[in-house]
Amino acid sequence: MNPITHLLVGWTVAEAAGLERRRDRALVALAGCVADIDGLGVIAEKATLAAGWEEPLLWWTLYHHTLCHNLGFGLLLCALAAALASRRALVPSLVAVSFHLHLLGDVLGARGPDDYVWPIPYLLPFSDAWQITWDDQWALNAWPNIALTVVLLGLAFRWAWRRGRSPLELVSTRLDAGFVGALRRRFGDP
Repeated sequence: MNPITHLLVGWTVAEAAGLERRRDRALVALAGCVADIDGLGVIAEKATLAAGWEEPLLWWTLYHHTLCHNLGFGLLLCALAAALASRRALVPSLVAVSFHLHLLGDVLGARGPDDYVWPIPYLLPFSDAWQITWDDQWALNAWPNIALTVVLLGLAFRWAWRRGRSPLELVSTRLDAGFVGALRRRFGDP
């Protein structure tokens, strides 16, 4: 799945749990997408390949779905959530759910255009003995990913109209208030 869909999944987990504090919602929502930070190596990889380096930096090829798509990273996120959240038992649990939904989404629907099925080395850094894969993994741009994104966007719009907040609050409370205001002007007060 793409990072926007992962973020919307995390946001949905936070909203479904009824978290009232912005920081708690942000921790859960970000746990749904932050694992993809290990994909930023694509920038260095593409640049060094394009520049014709004799030994390009293969950071994306070697580390995406490896560094942050595993149990160790998930436990780190839960520990951070326990330190930062106001609800110290609930929020880390929801962070774990959000993070694992990210992994599930990648196992189900992250196949690239070259038909490579991304394995998830779940037990890293403790063991590399188990790789989670699914041979029928659908492509990143396949209809199930698009349909899920549309459904999650619809849910986010509805909750924004009804509850007065949207995933935009992760970026700016002012932007969020403007979006909610626009929805309420268009569709009336809930």
